[in-house]
Amino acid sequence: MKFYKHLYIGESIKNPAAVKLKLKVNAGLFGIFIITLAEGENQLEIYHAAFLKQKLHRKYWPPYIIGIANGQEEAVNIVGKIAEECVKATGNAKLKDYLMGPDKG
Repeated sequence: MKFYKHLYIGESIKNPAAVKLKLKVNAGLFGIFIITLAEGENQLEIYHAAFLKQKLHRKYWPPYIIGIANGQEEAVNIVGKIAEECVKATGNAKLKDYLMGPDKG
């Protein structure tokens, strides 16, 4: 699993380094949601951290984590923030292009 260079962190995450470490070692994280780059044409996806406990996804589909949030509502707010930044900077809503552009990803 990889983390975005400019990882988006929810306001209620008090110790991001500890959350990242727990995600890496597959520790249980109640209430933590991750925002990842989506496969295919979709832009971003939101998953509960328990999703990462599935061996299939950790081994064959390691996610590229764009953000971490405490709760689904906070994760949705982060995606909204990313969309606003993208539209303001580029004039469109191509979130993947914006996030992975030069000096970003």
